[in-house]
Amino acid sequence: MLEIQVFNYSKVFTNRLIGTFRMVLQKVVEEAHLEVSDTLIDDNNTAIQTSITIEIRYQTVDGSVGAWSDGEFLDVPHDAEGVFQFESASLLSGHSQGSGGSPGRSSHSAPAFRRAGKGVFSAMKLGKSRTYKEEQKKGDDPAFLENEDLDRKAMRLGGALDPDTISLASVTAVTTNVSNKRSKPDIKMEPSAGRPVDYQISVTVIEARQLMGLNMDPVVCVEVGEEKKYTSMKESTNCPYYNEYFVFDFHVPPDIMFDKILKLSVIHSKNLLRSGTLVGTFKMDVGTVYSQPEHQFYHKWAMLSDPDDITTGCKGYVKCDIAVVGKGDNIKTPHKANETDEDDIEGNLLLPEGVPSERQWARFYVKIYKAEGLPRMNTSIMANVKKAFIGENKDLVDPYVQVIFAGQKGKTTVQKSSYEPVWNEQIIFTEMFPPLCKRMKIQIRDSDKVNDVAIGTHFVDLRKISNDGDKGFLPTFGPAWVNMYGSTRNYTLMDEHQDLNEGLGEGVSFRARLLISMAVEILDTSSAEIMSSTEVQVEAMPNISETAIGKMEEFFLFGSFLEATMIDRKIGDKQISFEVTIGNYGNQTDGVNKPSSMTKKKEGGESDDESELIQNSSEDEGEEEGDLVSVSSTPLMKPVITDRNYFHLPYFSKKPCIYIKSWWQDHRRRLYNSNIMDKIADKLEEGLNDVQEIIKTEKPHPERRLRGVLEELGTGCSRFVTLANKELSQHGRTKLDRERLKSCIRELENMSQQAKAIRSQVKKNTVKDKLKQVQNFLQKLRFLADEPQHSIPDVFIWMMSNNKRIAYARIPAKDILYSIVDEETGKDCGKVKAVFLRLPGKKGFGPAGWTVQAKLEMYFWLGLNKQRKDFLSGLPSGFEENKALKGPGLQSVPPISLVYSMKQVFQLRAHMYQARSLFAADSSGLSDPFARVFFSTHSQVTEVLNETLCPTWDQMLVFDNVELYGEASELRDDPPIIVIEIYDQDTVGKAEFIGRAFAKPLTKMSNEHYGPPRFPPQLEYYQIYRGNCAAGDLLAAFELLQIGPAGKADLPPIDGPTDVDRGPILPVPLGIRPVLSRYRIEVLFWGLRDLKRVNLAQVDRPRVDIECAGKGVQSALIQNYKKNPNFSTLVKWFEVDLPENELLHPPLNIRVVDCRAFGRYTLVGSHAVTSLRKFIYGGPDKNTSLWSSAGEVVVSMEPEPPVKKMDTVVKLEAASDAVKVDVNEEEKEKKKKKKKGEDSEQEEPDERMLDWWSKYFASIETLMEVLRAQEAAQVELEDKEDLEIVGESAGTKGKEKVKEKVKGSKDKKKSHAGEGAEKKPHKLKVDELVVYNKELENDFDGFEDWLHTFSLYRGKAGDDDDQSITDEDRTVGRFKGSMCMYKLPLSSDVSREAGFDPNMGMFQGIPHNDPINVLVRVYVVRATDLHPADINGKADPYISIKLGKTEIKDKENYISKQLNPVFGKSFDIEATFPMESMLTVSIYDWDLVGTDDLIGETKIDLENRYYSKHRATCGIASTYSVYGYNAWRDPMKPTQILTKLCKDSKVDGPHYGPGGRVKVANRVFIGPTQIEDENGLKKQTDEHLALMVLKHWEEIPRVGCKLVPEHVETRPLLNPDKPGIEQGRIEMWVDMFPMDMPPPGPPTDISPRKPKRYELRVIIWNTDEVILEDDDYFTGEKSSDIFVRGWLKGQQEDKQDTDVHYHSLTGEGNFNWRFVFPFDYLMAEEKIVISKKESMFSWDETEYKIPARLTLQVWDADHFSADDFLGAIELDLNRFPRGAKTAKQCSIDMVLNEQELPTISIFKQKRVKGWWPFVARDENEEMVLTGKVEAELHLMTAEEAEKNPVGLGRNEPDPLEKPNRPDMSFVWFMNPLKSIRYFLWHNYRWLILKALSLALLLLLLGLFLYSIPGYLVKKMLGA
Repeated sequence: MLEIQVFNYSKVFTNRLIGTFRMVLQKVVEEAHLEVSDTLIDDNNTAIQTSITIEIRYQTVDGSVGAWSDGEFLDVPHDAEGVFQFESASLLSGHSQGSGGSPGRSSHSAPAFRRAGKGVFSAMKLGKSRTYKEEQKKGDDPAFLENEDLDRKAMRLGGALDPDTISLASVTAVTTNVSNKRSKPDIKMEPSAGRPVDYQISVTVIEARQLMGLNMDPVVCVEVGEEKKYTSMKESTNCPYYNEYFVFDFHVPPDIMFDKILKLSVIHSKNLLRSGTLVGTFKMDVGTVYSQPEHQFYHKWAMLSDPDDITTGCKGYVKCDIAVVGKGDNIKTPHKANETDEDDIEGNLLLPEGVPSERQWARFYVKIYKAEGLPRMNTSIMANVKKAFIGENKDLVDPYVQVIFAGQKGKTTVQKSSYEPVWNEQIIFTEMFPPLCKRMKIQIRDSDKVNDVAIGTHFVDLRKISNDGDKGFLPTFGPAWVNMYGSTRNYTLMDEHQDLNEGLGEGVSFRARLLISMAVEILDTSSAEIMSSTEVQVEAMPNISETAIGKMEEFFLFGSFLEATMIDRKIGDKQISFEVTIGNYGNQTDGVNKPSSMTKKKEGGESDDESELIQNSSEDEGEEEGDLVSVSSTPLMKPVITDRNYFHLPYFSKKPCIYIKSWWQDHRRRLYNSNIMDKIADKLEEGLNDVQEIIKTEKPHPERRLRGVLEELGTGCSRFVTLANKELSQHGRTKLDRERLKSCIRELENMSQQAKAIRSQVKKNTVKDKLKQVQNFLQKLRFLADEPQHSIPDVFIWMMSNNKRIAYARIPAKDILYSIVDEETGKDCGKVKAVFLRLPGKKGFGPAGWTVQAKLEMYFWLGLNKQRKDFLSGLPSGFEENKALKGPGLQSVPPISLVYSMKQVFQLRAHMYQARSLFAADSSGLSDPFARVFFSTHSQVTEVLNETLCPTWDQMLVFDNVELYGEASELRDDPPIIVIEIYDQDTVGKAEFIGRAFAKPLTKMSNEHYGPPRFPPQLEYYQIYRGNCAAGDLLAAFELLQIGPAGKADLPPIDGPTDVDRGPILPVPLGIRPVLSRYRIEVLFWGLRDLKRVNLAQVDRPRVDIECAGKGVQSALIQNYKKNPNFSTLVKWFEVDLPENELLHPPLNIRVVDCRAFGRYTLVGSHAVTSLRKFIYGGPDKNTSLWSSAGEVVVSMEPEPPVKKMDTVVKLEAASDAVKVDVNEEEKEKKKKKKKGEDSEQEEPDERMLDWWSKYFASIETLMEVLRAQEAAQVELEDKEDLEIVGESAGTKGKEKVKEKVKGSKDKKKSHAGEGAEKKPHKLKVDELVVYNKELENDFDGFEDWLHTFSLYRGKAGDDDDQSITDEDRTVGRFKGSMCMYKLPLSSDVSREAGFDPNMGMFQGIPHNDPINVLVRVYVVRATDLHPADINGKADPYISIKLGKTEIKDKENYISKQLNPVFGKSFDIEATFPMESMLTVSIYDWDLVGTDDLIGETKIDLENRYYSKHRATCGIASTYSVYGYNAWRDPMKPTQILTKLCKDSKVDGPHYGPGGRVKVANRVFIGPTQIEDENGLKKQTDEHLALMVLKHWEEIPRVGCKLVPEHVETRPLLNPDKPGIEQGRIEMWVDMFPMDMPPPGPPTDISPRKPKRYELRVIIWNTDEVILEDDDYFTGEKSSDIFVRGWLKGQQEDKQDTDVHYHSLTGEGNFNWRFVFPFDYLMAEEKIVISKKESMFSWDETEYKIPARLTLQVWDADHFSADDFLGAIELDLNRFPRGAKTAKQCSIDMVLNEQELPTISIFKQKRVKGWWPFVARDENEEMVLTGKVEAELHLMTAEEAEKNPVGLGRNEPDPLEKPNRPDMSFVWFMNPLKSIRYFLWHNYRWLILKALSLALLLLLLGLFLYSIPGYLVKKMLGA
């Protein structure tokens, strides 16, 4: 008995008893975990108002009772006010017996027991309500519950059931899972990794700034992986401008691609002969770029650092764009507008979001301790010879470890001949932190004389071993073992699966495990003793203690094979067995290689003789258990034939088992945490799929289900936190374990709060947005659940036949790991799981990977040996154990097989109704599909339906006498799964596999009633997969009926075959097949387009057949396809019976046949319309009535006045409710401004100045602003949401803090987005057009408003991964037409309209399809980012246009060496629709020799545009004017267009009224009524009014739609050779004019602006304070020989030097020297245009556009050595600081704080004089002032310059006077001697005298030594 007393606590008096609660503990002992709510009782044993809720756990000593379990996931929030009504309330109330109060609290009645052991999780086990033992007899609910059933079910469960809790995932019914005996099968079969894919990396190097070093010649090298490309060299500048574009193409698997390093390096003075010196590099892996939004960095600055000297800091910046495109990614390039060049470098660094801009250097230590379990890597022949001779036995592998990180490699030493090598070395990398490379690759390799091969590879993902949050941690790892997987272990000379060992694809066998650890240390680069280079170092280190790695434990793995079916018959009928391995344990053929040292290992390897199965259990255990044997493979067994494709093994009632004991360090905790998170994630995924399914099938209340999902997520997360907090205290694990746990707890706490917050924001209209947010949670959970530090290796199951390994399955150890706590248990532990075996490695790619090699029903249990008591508890009950050894004391030996005594007999009925959207398997583009259904060891086939992708089999397959083993009730809740395979029947050869689906049958036991709510079953859609691709849907239902003692008599009857013609085929019975009603389908036949040849013959007389549900209609025959491909009869109809439920509608098939002679037909192509929903006729719009009743609606627009302002003020009578619009507002504004004296000159541009390009650039500005505004709005929105969420979760105190944080990260974005807006001066008033940054049709639904285009396909369908076949290749033409379907009888109000044409049915008011002549005018503005076509990385593009037979190649006007050519051309083509309606605009690359290559092309369907209601023939301009750059282009004036529109759409109007009003239908528009012509005369006109209506045509009721405005569209260029990858973009538009109308005027002139010729005259007057560079030879005085150099374009063309001012002692120089720079300038783009030949070999000149920057440098002239560079200044002519008035005021701030200072533009000022500073960098890379220059800049146009010419230097005409230079500078030439005396004698006379006397002494000494020998000889001989 448990007694709880509740007191009222008091400090002073004694505590007062409130009440007591008593309970008998018997129930707790049974249940192990209870939650009880009950009222308290007072002393008199009467119940009082207070109630108490407690939770009791009981854990037996030996764990024999049910342990804690799922219920822990349900943390009921404290809910005093009952506010928190559970969305999953039903679950709680459903289990409390008779609880009447709010969920979670009991009413005052009997105590409500809630068996917490079955909490939300199991109750909602994949969405079915869990019934407990006492309720189990009451019948279950159908897999898919409509809302009506819910109420019934709710009553049955006693408690209100909320629809949110029902899982719809059962729509793919496999996933439904009721009893806990089975787990979900994995549906996707084919390994996706390791397949090569196309990638294109494009890098644009724009410019570099602030490069370290003086006067350098920089080149940028772009390196991706092994490939290098270089920019051109720019001379003598440290801020070069390149704007060069590079493209790298790759065809490799994603893993390899994303690990490649992308490196930008700047090299100084590289040329053919020398490699140049490295200035600095920047590197990042490709994966980082790919994970950016849009897969790109745009206009970002890469910061360079010097790898040889890490102490130096930043070496400069390179501005670039980098994009990585995979197949099918479309990159939205921000629009290439003319960007302003003043860039904020620090704010736009090339770094992913969240990486700090100041990155530090760090050391990455990778410690490699030892490895074990390596495989043989050499043949044993040589070894055996050696052994015979010398007696030594060597291990056959020479391992070393190689680590690759950030493009650098480090290796350990080689350990010769060792299966268990010990290295104890650490490899040190020096790299910036955080690194921009995500993965570190650690590989064990075998050293070999010929070539080294990888033994195994492991990748460490740095994001998983670190956390960048404010409570985060640096990367850390281990010491921990990592397991390596790869190819099978038997040694072969040529390993076909070697790729697997390199880490590509999923490893198929355990290779080795390696003990490593990692750490990172941030370096302080200022300290002196630091190693400055980044070379990789390797050094030895001490051994690691065993305790640090973890405690060894004995693990026990048990497995039972319940069924082995679907074994591929290709294997042959040799005997088959299955082998299970964990690590090397259990691997008999090539597992443990004994180390030669033969010391007995702690780990109990296998004994010498590998064939014996005995394993030495670890010594310290002794052999008390007698448990010696490890049985790792099943007995051999001969397979039995199931059907044409598959065998099965006849296990029947005897199920073989395996068990393995193994020893591993005990790190189960890691796996447990992963398991908990995985389960939360699975639950979440499940729920999200439901919500999506509800939205997709348009069921009510998706928001309620989403709230339920969030609720579960919240409780799940908080549950994890409680469990995890318990372990935080545990010690002795690695740092990463502790830190990861902390960060997981933080993340999940945060997630649970956010889930609560989001939950309260979920409304009907926000479901979709919130769904996206919640999907991020899912990704995050999956990321967190992935444990980087391995512990137990994965389990492999291999199917062996003839002693060869055939197929395998790999099961992660964590999935089958047992824990006492239920949530920590792996999801497949102690459950039966369907496992599909597949071929290893590359064999499994493609079609071979689609077929199942074998399907096993497996049961697994893995856990500590000492916990293994319940390892059989999850098996289906009703078996006896069969042990290998009998005898006393062997109770604990696991069984080697299980014998089932209980078996149930069933009949399975498979109701195969139809399939849709199958893959085309035949060359005709269709298939002949049939389905094969597998259940247990049985299989049956449906009939074959010929030539269809949407077969309706309508067939019931009956499987009689299916025997299933186990207890009836378990089978009822959880029957085995059914596999349905769909094949294409071929006349010859084997049937071809199309796809596979899984299903679960609905089971009825013999004692249950066959009737609602569960029976008959509903048809459901099952997803069909082929490999990893969805390959269609199957509509079917499956029921499994138990055959009771009475035999089949009490099964529901089967009606015999009703179809006499179909033979003995049973149709789907009535209660299951859908209810049908009568529909009429009208078909509009318009025409056929682009039909390709069939069997080499041209299509001549095609016809279209339409078929739906067995009924159909044929079009009229086209008599001569070449002459007119349109149909003569437009509309036909047919009636058909279709299901009431729209979701079950069968597809509609369109087929085109060609009628040949003698009544033969050939199929041209076909198209299946899968969903007819968009063609269902809705009747007249409901909302039109709303307008018609409203009387007049007045729409008043502020007219955008054209450039010349009008003085009309539109005043309206007071009666009207329209707004008064005062046009003069703007004028007043201006006058105000003028008064203030602001320069208003920019305001009104000169009419003559403006051209089409002004309009275009203004529009691009607008587009950019719109995009920026969107971005800002997005950021605002995120801010708001973040704050809401945070606010709700954090309460007020946390709010402020978070606000700050959120703000910080977003501010950058915001300021960035806002910048554009603030900087702009007041914008010019220019008329604009619309620039679409995508194809025009994207904004107008593909112009399919009434005419739809259906592509016709023929030929086999490729796979998603299969590169060889794309949809384009299969397209053989297009059918144009439409459908309309409606239920009969039709309501009468449709046909009432006047002028209703009964022949046209619902397609009223459609133009006729006779041929029509049209003038097509194509304007091509420019192309951007073209793919380079020549080896020099450039292209010579020109335009080619093709329409029908007309082809225009504009080859003469190719643009040399340009990847962003501006064409500015228009082309006129006359065409006849429908024959010529597909316009192809291509860009070719011109080649001097050979054929021109296609760069890319784009196709436009002109016909759809021409006939569209959106009027895409000629865009509507924003204003109407009769002359000038914005003249009206269309031959029809706005009034005519409006009249025609009103007439065509039967709308009343237009009625023009006085006062500038026009009425259309019931809308009144108000606008200006005057227009001015060229001569300034004003006229009355209605055009503005009409135009106003056209611009708002979408507001006209019933008929309105948006009309296409005047525009430029941007279309991607594609190349058929590189499908799916953009090759550049083209900006263009198309106008079309019918030839029977008045002809249009001449085309708008859009030819590129010619650059204007200017001349810049720069007079260098003086310099001052120039630093003194030379030391005088004699005097040591400092002086400089100063001259100034200047250039404007690029250095070589036009550099000019002044004369030299010699010997300046003060840094003052006087020059009076004039530079003259002529240049061509594009005002709009602010660029100088230069044309020059690239090299002497170039054929023609290349045009470059460079920024207008004047560079002035000051130099020191030297006679003999190279001149010395002293300093420079660069002035951007558009915005540079005003010069200082005097030299004193001139300071270095003019350069450093350039941003703050006011700037001027020489193009506005024309003439400027002043002082500017020269700067250079000193040794510490700081900017220093090196001089000042007084200069005068004078800009003139070419004409002005011609009128008053000037000379260079000081020459005529208009010469400058000679500078007045001091005497000193010329003294050298006048009198050299004098000056020598002057310098030398004065300063050095004593030195000179001393030197002379010394010289004399030396001379005497020399003479003496020279003559002494002679004298001595003379003396001796006595001469």
